[in-house]
Amino acid sequence: MRLILVPQKQSLATLVAVLVEAGSKYESKKQNGISHFLEHMCFKGTAKRPGAMDIAKDLDSLGAQYNAFTSQEYTSYYVKARNEVFDESLEIIADLYLNPTLQTPEIEKEKGVIVGEINMYEDMPQRKVWDVFMELLYGDQPAGWNIAGPKENVKAFTREDFVNYRSRHYVAQATTLVVAGGFNEKGVVEKIEKYFAGLHRAPKGTKLAVKERQARPQETVSFKKSDQTHLVMGFRAFDVFDGRKYALQVLADILGGGMSSRLWQVIREEMGAAYYVGASPDLYSDHGLVAMSAGVHHEKAKPAVTAGLKEFARLKTELVSPNELTRAKDHLIGNFFLSLETSDQLGYFYGGQEVMRMKLKDPKKVAASIKAVTAEDIRHVARQLFTPKALNFAVVGPFKKGAFQKILSL
Repeated sequence: MRLILVPQKQSLATLVAVLVEAGSKYESKKQNGISHFLEHMCFKGTAKRPGAMDIAKDLDSLGAQYNAFTSQEYTSYYVKARNEVFDESLEIIADLYLNPTLQTPEIEKEKGVIVGEINMYEDMPQRKVWDVFMELLYGDQPAGWNIAGPKENVKAFTREDFVNYRSRHYVAQATTLVVAGGFNEKGVVEKIEKYFAGLHRAPKGTKLAVKERQARPQETVSFKKSDQTHLVMGFRAFDVFDGRKYALQVLADILGGGMSSRLWQVIREEMGAAYYVGASPDLYSDHGLVAMSAGVHHEKAKPAVTAGLKEFARLKTELVSPNELTRAKDHLIGNFFLSLETSDQLGYFYGGQEVMRMKLKDPKKVAASIKAVTAEDIRHVARQLFTPKALNFAVVGPFKKGAFQKILSL
C-alpha cells in the first residue's frame, strides 16, 4: 500500500481517504457497474459493525463528513473529522475497506437504491448528456460505458460476483491511503500499519487499453421533451501523462473557463442563448478529451453550436493575445490554489496523482507549468486536436437524429 501524509498544522480537521485502482474501466461488460455497487456495499456492514446503521452511528458520533465515489479509474472512501478523533476515523475507514461482509440480503436491498440512482441521473439531462457523449466517443468498451452500469447488470449481481471482483482489485499494490490535515504525526505510520495489516496481497487485475477509432465527425441525439437543450461538443485529446496538458488547460480556460471566457461572452452575453456554458479538458490514464458544454434555448441551439465551432476554429488560426493569455493563466492558477484550501481537497490533489501512477507535483510546480505555456503552445495543440474528423457532438433535447449534421463542420 502506498501512503501519503500531508501535514497541515493550521488545519482543524484531518482527512483519511483510501483510493483503490478499481473503477468502471476495470470491468467486463457483464461486470459493468460492479465497482460502483461495491462502493455502496462497503458501507452496509462489517464483522465489527454488522449493519449500515452501526457504521453511520460511529461516524456521526465523531461529527465526521464521510462518503465514497467511483470513477472510471478508481474508487475512493473517505472520512473527514476533527483532529482529536483521528484514530477513530482511521480505524473505521480501515474496517469498512478491509472487512465488508457483503451479505446477500443487503445486496438485494441495495439493488433498488442503485436502480433509483440510475433513474435519477436519467432525469438530469445536464448529466445525461455527458454519458451520451462518452458513449459516442468510445462506444462498446469500458471508457464508453456508464459507471453505474445498466440496470440489468445491477439486478443480476450476486455475492460471489462482489467477492471475486474485490479479491482481484482491492489489493495492497492497488491501494493508496492519504492522510491530510492537522493530525498528530507522532506514531501515525505505526497506527496505519496496525489498522491496515489485513490488507490483501495479491496480483492486481488489469484493465483493457482504450481503443480510439474515428474517421469522420460524429453526432448523436438523445430525444427528450425538455425545457432546455443540453449539448456537449468536443474532440479527442491525449492522456494525463502528456506534457501538452498544461497548454490544453489554458486553452480550455480561454475558451470557456469563466465569465470572461470566449464562449461565455458570445453564447451567454451576446446571444443570450444559455444559462450555463463552459469548456474543460478531461484526461485519463490512456485517453482524453476536451469539450464545451451548454444548456441552451431550443431555438438557439444551432446558432450556439455554430458559435462554439467558430471559437474552436479561431484557436487554430489566431494567436491568443498577451492580455488574454495572462488573464487565463491567472484565473486558472487562482482557482487551482483556492481549490486546495481545505485538508480534503489538498489530500485528494496528491492522492489523485498517486492512484493514477503519476509523478507527484506540488501546487507550486503545477502553477509554474501553467505559467510556462505560450500562445504558440496553445495554437499548436489546437491545430493538433481540432480536426474535422475528430469532432464529436452529443445533445439531449427535442431533436431528431441528424438535426445538427449540416452545421458540424470546422
